[in-house]
Amino acid sequence: MSSHYLGFYSGHNPPPRRTVIQRDLHGTVAFELGSAILRGDYAPAEILPREADLMAAFDVSRTVLREALRTLTSKGLVESRPKVGTRVRERAAWNLLDADLLDWYARVAPPLAFALKLQEMREMIEPFAAGLAASAHDAPALERLANAHTAMAEARNVDEWVRADLRFHLAVLAACRNELLVPLGTLIERTLEGQLRVNAKRADVFNAALPDHTAVLEAIGRRDAQAANAAMAALLRVTRERIEG
Repeated sequence: MSSHYLGFYSGHNPPPRRTVIQRDLHGTVAFELGSAILRGDYAPAEILPREADLMAAFDVSRTVLREALRTLTSKGLVESRPKVGTRVRERAAWNLLDADLLDWYARVAPPLAFALKLQEMREMIEPFAAGLAASAHDAPALERLANAHTAMAEARNVDEWVRADLRFHLAVLAACRNELLVPLGTLIERTLEGQLRVNAKRADVFNAALPDHTAVLEAIGRRDAQAANAAMAALLRVTRERIEG
């Protein structure tokens, strides 16, 4: 199914009939409608097409459609009102820290703008997390971080490097021993993997950032919080340069 499938809705014309072929019908409809909203096909406060039109467009039942709309409601994208219909909520209400919503947004947002927003989030969190990991890590956490670093050093191609790089950054968050940071890593995992892949491909060689990661690992290993913070900040400065360059 095309990611631009719902672009026709913005003109309020009845959508063409189209069959959705997937096991999770309501999930597919939620993804397409949600992507259309995130892409800007519908402005905040705009009313979505009538149920009958949406049912015809997706060739699904009212039950499936309403389940999809409940999903979008739970994610803060829409709200339903009697005699009014289903309305797009203001952007401030969108729960972009929902894993699905963040993934959908990454697919439709302007790539550079999204990459910079994710980078800003990383710059606010990861240097502090590296410093905290230096102070708080236990032996198993340090071992997981070291294993990820070893996998990076032994990576033979971009795919292996990216998988190991992702493990490394998630291991830093886990090493903080703060249970609130681990779900954050899980949340951004899919979008972070995409960013790491782009950065690796933009480097002169895919593993060019290995020394920067080594500096982070060594500072955490010797429990030097200030050095760990600085090393992670330096690593992320290089990441920003590659994004902007």
